[in-house]
Parts: sequence; C-alpha cells; structure tokens
Amino acid sequence: MKRTTKRVETALLGAALVASAPAFAQSSVTLYGIVDNGFSYTNNVGSLGANSGGKSVVKMAQGVWAGSRFGLKGSEDLGGDTKAIFQLESGFNSATGAQQYTNAMFGRQAWVGVTNSTYGTLTAGRQYASYYQMMSAYSPTTWVTGYYGAHPGDIDGLDTIYRMNNTLEYTSAKIYGLTFSGSYSMGGVAGSVNRGSTWATGLQYAVGPIGFAVAFSRINNSAVGGGAWGSDSTTSNGGSEIGVSALTNGYQTAQAQQRFAVGGGYKFNSAWDVTATYTNVQYIPGTQSKFHDTAIFNTAGAVLHWKPAVAWDFGAGYSYTRATKANGIQDSAEYQQFNLSQYYSLSKRTGLYALEAYQHASGKTLGTNGAGSIIDATATLGDGYNSTPSSSSSQVAVGVGIIHRF
Repeated sequence: MKRTTKRVETALLGAALVASAPAFAQSSVTLYGIVDNGFSYTNNVGSLGANSGGKSVVKMAQGVWAGSRFGLKGSEDLGGDTKAIFQLESGFNSATGAQQYTNAMFGRQAWVGVTNSTYGTLTAGRQYASYYQMMSAYSPTTWVTGYYGAHPGDIDGLDTIYRMNNTLEYTSAKIYGLTFSGSYSMGGVAGSVNRGSTWATGLQYAVGPIGFAVAFSRINNSAVGGGAWGSDSTTSNGGSEIGVSALTNGYQTAQAQQRFAVGGGYKFNSAWDVTATYTNVQYIPGTQSKFHDTAIFNTAGAVLHWKPAVAWDFGAGYSYTRATKANGIQDSAEYQQFNLSQYYSLSKRTGLYALEAYQHASGKTLGTNGAGSIIDATATLGDGYNSTPSSSSSQVAVGVGIIHRF
C-alpha cells in the first residue's frame, strides 16, 4: 500500500513539473542550394554599345538552367496558425567560386516576415516584387531558362534578375483560386518619397489545369529628372538591377521604367502544357534623360512543354518583341527569338540539360548616347548575353550542362 501511494505521488509530481515547464514553439531551419555548370557555344559575339567583334566563343557557362546559390530558410510557429519566416540567399559563380554581388553576401534574397493561412504573408527586406511573384508561373524561363530563353534582354522582367531592396510586400492567402500581392520598395532619398522607389501589384488565378495572372510595376530612378541608373540593385536606393542590354542601352537614363504583363497557362494532361505572356514595357524620360520620347516595347511569347516520361522534359519557345516609333526612329526595332530545351533527370536532385537558341533583330534603336545615336538593332539572346550581344542582327547559342540541387 505504501509503495502504491508513493508511485502515485511520484507520477503526480512528474505531471506537475511537465505542466509547469515553459512551452517552446516548433521551429525549423533548412540549408539548400544549387550548383550548375556547363559549356556553351555562341557566334557573333560583340560588346554592348559597339557593333564590333563577330567572333564565336566556346566557354564554361555557369548558372544556366538555374543560378548557382546557397541559402537558409526557416520558420517558427507563433501560435494561432501564424508563423515567423525568413530567407537568406546568396548567389555565386560555380565556375570560379566568386560571389555574385560585391559587398552583398545575401544579394539574391534577404527578408523576414510573418505568414498566416487565413490572412496571408507580410515580408520585409530584399526580395522579388509582386510583379514577378504573380507572373513567374507563366515565365518562359521555367523550361527554356533565363540565360537563353528570357525575352530579349529580359526586357519585361520575367526572369529573376530584378530584386528590390528595402521592400515591404503583402501576398494574400488563396481564396477560390485567387491570390493578390502588392509591394513597395522605399527609395530612401532625403526630401523625396518617390525617387528611387518601386511599387508593384498583381493578381493570380489558378484552379485545376487553368491559370492566369496580371501584374504592373513602376521603378523610379533615384536621380532627379532621370540620370544614370545603378547597374545593380545593391548599389542603388531601393531600385533594381537595371537589365541594360542591346535593347535598352540608349534608354538607361530614363526617369522611370514601367511594366504591364498578362500571362496564362493550360495543362492538357500529364505530358503537355503551354504558357503564354504579353507585356508592355515603357522607359519614361526625365529632364536629364538622353532621349525625349517614351520608349515602348511590346512582347508576346509562348512556351510548349512536353514530358513524355518521368525522367525527360522538353521545351520549345518563341517570342516577338517590337519597339514603337520614337526619338527620331522610323524603322523601329524588332526581335524574334526561338528556343529549344532538353532535360534528363538522373535523380530527383541531379539533371543533365541541353539548350539551343536563335534570335534575329531588325530595324533601328538608340546607342549609348541616346537620341543622338541611332544605330542598327543587334541580337541579344535571353539575359545571359546582356553585356555581350551579337555584333550583327543574328545570334546562335548552344549549351550543355549538369545541375545538382541540395
């Protein structure tokens, strides 16, 4: 009897101690990354702002299928179906080991926020604006890559090169297939709320095999009346990586960039699906700009994806970009781009890929000196050749590589 009583007392004491102990929230942190290396052949290689060169090159090309990176992401349960979340992501050159962004360890992403399945997600830091968040599902880069397959020069920002500093972003929970997102990136310029700022918004609908999205963004130059953009969002107040290419070289003194996009997709069955987009991009001049009329680029594109077996994926893409007549140009620039891709999965984490791309340009555009220099339009495939466009109206590139995810 005494032993039984003692056991009961011990059990009650243990239960009391457990009940009085502080409750610790569930949390998790994940280390992840991508390493992507390959080789590419490109003909007619020139340099930005100069129709010279014309030689072919074979080189190691890294980060082609997906940019090489490593990162940390995690969450902590705060109770009431609310979690604290964060993500830190650093890009690197897997061919040389160099850091992607100078003086920015986590130049790809660095944000923290809270999320709730009913009320949505609010994040703050360096991240993709709502424009890309809503449109990315229908971007050509999913199957034909940004390096080769982004619309020429990534004119419409459907690849991942536009990341915003100092950004506050809200994305709603999905309601009957609808998701809304809005973001504002602070410029941090004394005496002005507008200069250097970026704002974006978008709406996405996805139910079953059908999906579509519409989005808008405006990126304001931090210089008064337009001036020299920072070439990298890590060095400009609240701005973005400008994406200067053969298309936009004459308009990099714009006061603002403005983008409108619509896109959609349809999954026919387990093997076939298609996505398509239309975008309108405007480079708006200011008092210090080297051009006087708004430059407008309209782009339409589509990608067909075929998955004949578990290990295989094939993609085919086409895009057409046309600039409007402005700044003394009567024969406005046109760009037609064709892309093919083949991907073979060695495992869930490792794959081999091959890519082929061709672009033809025609008409006229502006050179580095703006309206004072009307030049022939030159080809610039995807966004992997923004600094090394073709020396002529056409360009061909072929690449192969291996990618590993961890």
